[in-house]
Amino acid sequence: MKFDSKDIAMSLPVRPLGRTGMHITTVGFGAWAISGPDWRYGWGAQDDTESIAAIRHAVEYGVNWIDTAAVYGLGHSEELVAKALAGIPDADIPYVFTKTGLVWDPDNRRAPPSRNMAPAVVRREVEGSLRRLGVERIDLLQVHWPAEDHGPLAGGAETAIDASARTPGTPLEEYWQVMADLQDEGKVRAIGLSNHDTSRLDRAEVIAHVDSLQPPFSAINRTAADEIAWARSRETGVICYSPMQSGLLTGTFSRERVQTLPENDWRRGHPDFTTNLDRNVALAAALRPIAQRHGSTVGAVAVAWTLHWPGMTGAIVGARNAAQVDGWLPAASLQLDQSDLGGIAGAIAATQAGEGPVRSDG
Repeated sequence: MKFDSKDIAMSLPVRPLGRTGMHITTVGFGAWAISGPDWRYGWGAQDDTESIAAIRHAVEYGVNWIDTAAVYGLGHSEELVAKALAGIPDADIPYVFTKTGLVWDPDNRRAPPSRNMAPAVVRREVEGSLRRLGVERIDLLQVHWPAEDHGPLAGGAETAIDASARTPGTPLEEYWQVMADLQDEGKVRAIGLSNHDTSRLDRAEVIAHVDSLQPPFSAINRTAADEIAWARSRETGVICYSPMQSGLLTGTFSRERVQTLPENDWRRGHPDFTTNLDRNVALAAALRPIAQRHGSTVGAVAVAWTLHWPGMTGAIVGARNAAQVDGWLPAASLQLDQSDLGGIAGAIAATQAGEGPVRSDG
């Protein structure tokens, strides 16, 4: 099936991002995969021209927000976002969301970034993001990871970032106050937390409202269900990342495909693509009949599943070229019925893929 993105041009549904006043499309462009290969968590070689074209394609067809981070490509992703948005009429410029708190060594680009939310470092990093993005204000600034201790994250939320690379020493209360101060100063419009558990969210909310939460969430990784419920009860927006589990739920992966990934693609050594690959591939295959029934793609069904979870505002979806954007754009408007959701829940249980609740009770 060939999808024509013109079919849904400029008609993507929007949802309010908590109490921020921003209404965002249910899918947003994720800019990690376009960050380039020459850093620890790259996705292999990537053509910058294709990356810029992918962003512009998504914006042209209605996507109204982009999620990036200072650490992606060690600043390169933010620079590409700025280039992609240059020349777009002001009325059509999408919201730009970025993240702070992962600091890299400019003399060793392959070293794992360290967690550092010391107030002076945060302010320095924000100025760097403003410069690279070419904006006077960041629409949403998010703390990338907790940065206050050495211990493992609650719920095993660690993904590609090395646990051993954490930099301790800044209490959440201190770094969240700095985020609130930046908001008061007009440097950022809204502030959010990524990869923070409910106990940390509670502590942050005492200081300043958590405008947005960014957890990992997909039909494979469902461990953030409690955090999403927390956000729903407090009018906090939720934008999940990796709704297609870094490509596993596109329906195009196999053990042979993993072996063809370049050595500098972080996925080659991740358990989702090694130890747990067969179960994950089986789940993706189970989505194919649902995709066919809706005249859509497996990837779009996977993204749409996250959007049907109560409390979800939008899903961050990566793309390395315009064709990949076309593969997930239909998710924005794809309506899964109870039969579809029940079938996906049954497939998750049968394949034993991932962890977390197979279906929301909300």
